[in-house]
Amino acid sequence: MDLDKAIKLRKSTKKFSDKKPDWRRIIECIDSTRYAPMAAGNFSLKFILIDDREKIGKISGMCEQRFFSKVHYLVIVCSIPSRTKNAFKEKGEIYLRQQAGAAIENFLLKIQDFGLATCWVGHFIEEEIKRELRILDDVNVEAIFPIGYPQGPEKERSKRKISLDNILYFNEYGNPRMRQPRVPEG
Repeated sequence: MDLDKAIKLRKSTKKFSDKKPDWRRIIECIDSTRYAPMAAGNFSLKFILIDDREKIGKISGMCEQRFFSKVHYLVIVCSIPSRTKNAFKEKGEIYLRQQAGAAIENFLLKIQDFGLATCWVGHFIEEEIKRELRILDDVNVEAIFPIGYPQGPEKERSKRKISLDNILYFNEYGNPRMRQPRVPEG
């Protein structure tokens, strides 16, 4: 699939078919995260791939997201903040979030490329997730992704979510026009 098509087709899915994905495809999606930019080249993310149906059901409850209680796989994205925070002090927390987002976008686009579907879940009770999965106290749970095949065919979005004119400025905040370069007289 070409990149533009993957970007336009990618959306959050809350209805999954019963068809079980090949777990090796999910590992390939996780592998794509290694190519995201990381502050000082320090890869701070860890991933937990879960196929235990009982754990998936429990985590679904911890997220108050019953829609994924029957998927075959969950991916939990975690970050280890210590090295990035030590290297960049107060900016370290910002860099951790930025690089997690960049890596997750690679992951989401690869999921789309394989015809799989997911929904980025950010609402969860972190302490309960950590306890259930034996995640260390100094590790952050960034997001949870139920993975499956979408129920029904994918449809390209008929319109953009927001007009480009509403989000793009030139040379300074609030300036909606690109200035024409000055041509020297003579």
